[in-house]
Amino acid sequence: MFSIVIRGLRSTIPRQSLCVNTTSHFHQSTVHNAEDVESVQKAKISKAMKAYLERAKEYESCMETARLEYKLGKRHLANMMGADVETFTQKDIDQAVQYLFPSGLYDPAARPTMKPPEEFIPRKKGAEFDETGRPFHPLFYTGRPNFFQLLFDIVENIHKLNALEDATRMKGKSLDSVGKKIDTTGSEWLPKELLEKKIVETISDIEYDNFINAMNRLENHPLSERVKDFVYEYRKPLISKLENDTIPSPQQDADGRQYVTIYECLRKTARGDVTVKFPGTGKIEINGQDLRSVGSTQQREQ
Repeated sequence: MFSIVIRGLRSTIPRQSLCVNTTSHFHQSTVHNAEDVESVQKAKISKAMKAYLERAKEYESCMETARLEYKLGKRHLANMMGADVETFTQKDIDQAVQYLFPSGLYDPAARPTMKPPEEFIPRKKGAEFDETGRPFHPLFYTGRPNFFQLLFDIVENIHKLNALEDATRMKGKSLDSVGKKIDTTGSEWLPKELLEKKIVETISDIEYDNFINAMNRLENHPLSERVKDFVYEYRKPLISKLENDTIPSPQQDADGRQYVTIYECLRKTARGDVTVKFPGTGKIEINGQDLRSVGSTQQREQ
């Protein structure tokens, strides 16, 4: 037995017992500190998740309002055009807007349009981690998981085509029996801005060049038609093709000049035939009169 003085008091406590109690108290304190750190970390992550959920809720509310306004506008346009709302397509909407709101503006982006909100409101990136802080995507720590996943998918498709090509050659068969090279005439790769919108990530010029090089390698594969859907997902047409597009053959007038006449050109309730001559003089005539003497200035500009 030992006599121990604590804060001026005398006590008779076994030394062994004192050591055990002190160790137990230290272990318990360590456990509490670890739990506190974990709870603080979880609280921080929960705040991040809470902030994301609030932003997502605001975004979805904005999208829902835009969808309702689009449906309402579509219904009004259909009623004005005397058409059935249920069968009124986006093509009908575009034609109705062009008919009801004719514009003399040269820039197509400045002309009145009505599109679904998904086409003009940028997408928001979803939550990338759970409440415990674990990232959903295995490439999360690259900083651009969607972009590097795209590169991975490109290389994976190339490996699959290479394996199929090797297996076909080993069997002594022709590659034409399993596929051919894709024909991408009339289209081009998505520009950097559209690609960033598609993957909802910002990339550098070097990374975009890497994407183009990888896609060119996939496109030039002798069996690339087998991944046609994947390739065209990242291409866009060079020229938008319209239905009933026909190029009339030029005729010759009495003076030997070439000319083309387009009949029944529509402008609201007006109808007109337009003749273009080559080589021309630069003059524009309407019903035999010079353009400068027809209508108002606004009408002439339109």
